[in-house]
Amino acid sequence: MNETLKRSISGAIYILLLIASILYSTESFFILFGVFLIIAIYEFCNLTQVKKVLPLIIGTLLYCTITLISHYNQITTETINHFFNTNIEININIQQMNIILLATTLVVSVKCILFLFYDKIQKISTSSKYLYLFGYIILPFVFITKISFGIKDYNPKIIIGLFILIWTNDSFAYVVGKSIGKNKLFERISPKKTIEGFIGGILFAILAGYLISKYYIKAKPEFSSQSILIWTSIATIVGVFGTIGDLIESKFKRIAGVKDSGNIMPGHGGVLDRLDSVIFVAPIIFLFYQILNYVS
Repeated sequence: MNETLKRSISGAIYILLLIASILYSTESFFILFGVFLIIAIYEFCNLTQVKKVLPLIIGTLLYCTITLISHYNQITTETINHFFNTNIEININIQQMNIILLATTLVVSVKCILFLFYDKIQKISTSSKYLYLFGYIILPFVFITKISFGIKDYNPKIIIGLFILIWTNDSFAYVVGKSIGKNKLFERISPKKTIEGFIGGILFAILAGYLISKYYIKAKPEFSSQSILIWTSIATIVGVFGTIGDLIESKFKRIAGVKDSGNIMPGHGGVLDRLDSVIFVAPIIFLFYQILNYVS
């Protein structure tokens, strides 16, 4: 089969599966990303030469436990309001859990960024491998499910909008970079990425954020300007940190001496190759939503 055709078919199947699971129900969304997490753990263990059994067990248990606890709180808050004291205690515990998980993930994210700029590192220590596995792979998948709730209820438009921004940024970064790109962004890690492509991707993502807020989210008139500001801000976050996430995964692959993290998607590579941007962006978007919630 022609390579372009193979890539198009597998990409279309991936997008249809993703959107269908997000729109069908909360549970199908959780299950799909649970499967993605298992595959991502497997691929990362291959990249870093870590034994797979224990990370797969721990990652699956953590994802299921945290996701179920968070979802349980979301769907039962209104029904247990008459148990006022109990309700407050549940919310406080979950909020504390979110803070701890977010702080851990952001610390590992900073370590990942520093790791990206270390020129001489060609071997990762065992402790760092497990730290990256926990904070760079497992916890971000938890935050992907959390941001789908926005500041209240499950809203598939949020997560679909996020993926649209990521796809827009990636596509136009490639198109602009290929068309007018001359200055390399990070040549020793990703030779094809250019500064022009990076800027172009962000600008088109911001445009997509504006269109999403205007025609897809369709906020009430009194909230229209706030919605536009929120989604263009998210687009900027996606453009900057999504690119960093892509570069970090490229660094792991470069050290491992492989082109792709896996081969589950013909023409596209592995799950990590498709989700490297969103897993790095998700905790930062979650933090952004928490700040919005606090301010409001």
